[in-house]
Amino acid sequence: MPTPPSLTWFDENPHIQSVRSAACDLNGIPRGKRMPMSTARKVLRDGTRFPFSAVNVDIWGHDIEDSPLVFDSGDQDATLRPTERGPVPMPWLSAPAALLPIAMYHENGKPFGADPRHALAQVVDRFADLGLTPVVALEMEFYLVDDSEDVPRPPAEPLSGKRRWAGDVLSLSALDAFDGFFTELYAAADAMGIPADTAISESGAGQFEINLVHCDDVLRAADDAWFFKLLVKGLARRHGFAASFAAKPYADQPGSGMHAHFSLLDKAGQNVFDDGGSKGTDTLRHAIGGCANALIDSTLIFAPHENSFHRLVPGAHAPSCVSWAYENRTVALRVPSGAPSARRLEHRLAGADANPYLALAAVLGAALLGITDRTEPPAPVSGNAYAQDLPRVAPDWASAIDRFETAPTIARIFPKTLIDCFVRTKRQELHEIKSLSKAERVALYLETL
Repeated sequence: MPTPPSLTWFDENPHIQSVRSAACDLNGIPRGKRMPMSTARKVLRDGTRFPFSAVNVDIWGHDIEDSPLVFDSGDQDATLRPTERGPVPMPWLSAPAALLPIAMYHENGKPFGADPRHALAQVVDRFADLGLTPVVALEMEFYLVDDSEDVPRPPAEPLSGKRRWAGDVLSLSALDAFDGFFTELYAAADAMGIPADTAISESGAGQFEINLVHCDDVLRAADDAWFFKLLVKGLARRHGFAASFAAKPYADQPGSGMHAHFSLLDKAGQNVFDDGGSKGTDTLRHAIGGCANALIDSTLIFAPHENSFHRLVPGAHAPSCVSWAYENRTVALRVPSGAPSARRLEHRLAGADANPYLALAAVLGAALLGITDRTEPPAPVSGNAYAQDLPRVAPDWASAIDRFETAPTIARIFPKTLIDCFVRTKRQELHEIKSLSKAERVALYLETL
């Protein structure tokens, strides 16, 4: 188990009035408890308890009906202990509060296999065994939305009261129209230790992107992405609108992605993808091969919801096929140009709705398999990948679930327990979503993700 964070955090932040202890469920939704400061100190020192089944619920928060974690096991409690990240403030709440991230363990101290954070930690440990340290950065796309009526629409700009019904790529005026929100967002991110970098207006109406600075602590980077989603959604409500990380909030607007950039450092701190030129090393090539080899099998991680597959269509600025290239945004795996010392791979398949812990585990786990197996990638794409006859990623939700369940590649990346729990969750959601109308589905994903 990790070393508990210092109890001095609460002494240094005496204004905090309440604490939320929360674990990340398989859908990336926080599950936990609100508690007074006296209880929070005890949890920081000794941990807390709630059922194993709490991280294996569907998007509505319902138990998985056929899960062995529920009645078959007596719905046993897990031990949950604070992660090494420690408490962080929750600046979007009106009263001073803190979030205490926790992870799930068995009674004997063994990490619970279906906890997404543990799954990522295991992948990072495998890199450490090879003397390698991943450096990752995530690009977070989202929509600001007025959901006060039955049909969602772009929010009114605070000063003019007008709505932008079309996207305005790299528009400073679109950013400045919501300057109060973004100014408060950056201040809150800084207070939470989230390394928010540049913001841009994207090509959808009310769509924006904020990059998180690259980090050589992968678990911290995933924490940052998870915290960032909570922050953006919470702060938007304080400003009178909503924010959504749904992959495709509007049928006629671009989808939102969560692109992952990564490189690898050796023990001397040298980038093992850097060959001094634009091509990159054999290690980079094998990492590309591993990621390409796993794209179809792992589609469910990157597109975990019914709505996710509306984003993965040709010509929609999202990858739809197994492909890679140098400096080409029509492919799934892009090697950006730039200084050789910064040579990296951009994995572009994940939607903004993906669980950041699982997404990074899938990306890095596949790259690791490629490196250890010396997997050769297909030929790099030249030109428009959408117009070429290339293997498609899993074409629909049901296919993605089936592929994820049985693929040997996935069994080499994720614990068996997580695979089983995730598949059961997605199958239940697939069954239940059929009873909802199109409008009800849109509302569900806008509100939840």
